[in-house]
Amino acid sequence: MTGAIPSIALVGNPNAGKSSLFNALTGARQKIANYPGVTVERKAGHASFADGRPISLIDLPGTYSLTPASLDEAVTRDVVLGRQEGEKRPDALIVVLDAANLDNHLCFALELLALGLPTVVALNMLDLAERDGLTLDPERLSRELGVPVVPTVAVRKRGLVELLSAIDGAIQSHQPREAVAAPRNDVSLHQRARAIARVATVDETPVRRWTQRVDRIVLHPVGGLVILLVLMFVMFQAVYAWAGPPADALEGLVGTMQQWVVATLPENFLRDLIVEGLLAGVGAVVVFLPQILILFLFILLLEASGYMTRAAFLMDGLMARVGLSGRGFIPLLSSFACAVPGIMATRAIPDEKDRLTTILIAPLMTCSARLPVYALIIAAFIPDRLVGGTPVGLQGLVLFGLYLSGIVGALVVAFVLRRTIAKGSAAGFMMEMPRYQMPQWRDIALGLWQRAWIFLRRAGTIIAMTTVVLWLLLSFPKAPEGQSQVEYSVAGRIASGLEVIVKPIGFNHDIALALIPAMAAREVAVSAMATANAIDADGDEDAMAQSLGERLQGKWSLATALAFLAWFVFAPQCISTIAITRRETNGWKWPMFMVGYLFLLAYAAAGTTYWTAVAFGLG
Repeated sequence: MTGAIPSIALVGNPNAGKSSLFNALTGARQKIANYPGVTVERKAGHASFADGRPISLIDLPGTYSLTPASLDEAVTRDVVLGRQEGEKRPDALIVVLDAANLDNHLCFALELLALGLPTVVALNMLDLAERDGLTLDPERLSRELGVPVVPTVAVRKRGLVELLSAIDGAIQSHQPREAVAAPRNDVSLHQRARAIARVATVDETPVRRWTQRVDRIVLHPVGGLVILLVLMFVMFQAVYAWAGPPADALEGLVGTMQQWVVATLPENFLRDLIVEGLLAGVGAVVVFLPQILILFLFILLLEASGYMTRAAFLMDGLMARVGLSGRGFIPLLSSFACAVPGIMATRAIPDEKDRLTTILIAPLMTCSARLPVYALIIAAFIPDRLVGGTPVGLQGLVLFGLYLSGIVGALVVAFVLRRTIAKGSAAGFMMEMPRYQMPQWRDIALGLWQRAWIFLRRAGTIIAMTTVVLWLLLSFPKAPEGQSQVEYSVAGRIASGLEVIVKPIGFNHDIALALIPAMAAREVAVSAMATANAIDADGDEDAMAQSLGERLQGKWSLATALAFLAWFVFAPQCISTIAITRRETNGWKWPMFMVGYLFLLAYAAAGTTYWTAVAFGLG
């Protein structure tokens, strides 16, 4: 190596502070390009040893192992093994570890040490580990690993001189040897990493030990899943147990506004539009704001406490059984709010077939737009009583079952897709567990306000516009005396044509009418039925005084109501979801496939539910 500039690669897990260390060492003496033949970014820079000798530094993409799961990780593997085209193998490695997550980061470090290259370990972010109550001994860690270990705080430029001195010494004293394979059995590798971390740990506060004890419970493969299901169950019980009074207050406010408009404005086109269209239609959706906020209150609390990442870890094993990676959990979790950001979040999934499958099943996650439909039908047709003398409410139990049906349906579809049109094997992934912490109520309140604003803005734009268009189609042409205005109208005639198709699964004219505008947004199904019923009740004070749920009770059978719920578990019915799928897949092939298979599933589920209910005498 005499006369040659040593090439040193910085390697480590994501979020270890590797790039911060690279920036601290190189300053402005760096350049960014792409590796030959790929789009992965290449960061290279220069630094100097204490005596002025120059060195070349390479910041490799973060990875968890030498078995790559993405293009970035494959580049890291190829560079350290000397396989990357146009890139020579590094003369030495600086392995960057996050001191607060030592046992996780040591797994990759053990693989790298087995390569036989001159290596120095940078024990980074030591200040944050000490802040969290963890005291480490770098000398003990050095003895266990057999290489120098230098404490660093990259963002404060601490330990940089010592790090460069250590890597200089490692290069000068290195004796070439053959690479020794690290244990590739994941269990053995993790056991060895944990053992080394225990030896290097001098002290840790009770808070860290408490976190580890809690994790042993909530991350248990059986007990942890039970806890997750119980939390979901409690969440859906609360949606009904807590939302009653505020929902009733909102419904009363909408009714009062309708009465005020009727008393204030003369009978004309504008009054009918406001009362029967905007207030009846949009108001029927807005009254479900409390249920949506309660649902998101639980989600925000679980995220802020640090539990949601652990839920992703638990689901990784289950998702692997159907051919998905745990990387898909976060996009699918996002889809419980809305499938659009969930589908966009699949960009983080490196495997194209895995990503495609996640996109195609994202609409099966029960988004917040379905909640008004579920809440309306459950409140109208499912008795508000406890189950078998327990404190479990029947309405919350049914809602839990609907959400669970969507999840199970998504897993079954993923299983089929990964063995047919999106064939491939599941790729595991590693994640770092955040600390448990008390949620900040200011952040929770801000999150709820943002969710409420999104919902109300949607109600004031998409839902309002769709409702106005539907009201116009329901109001014209005017029906002759004695005939139903809804059935005689343009919208009613279109619904009558669709009713022929959906009648075999128990759907009636009301549902056929609601399915068409619901393509704009799922919750428009509620406003569509409210608008149609308001027009039907024109001039009938008793009918106007009834809630939408009470009016449906007199027109639908329980079998029809259950079939309608089953339909909404599977049907896509959202133009935004179809549009984002087209953009993310660069064509119409997969969006059309998604719409087709979801409608077939919805039709089959609704029909099976209806005829089963009829067989049990619920028709």
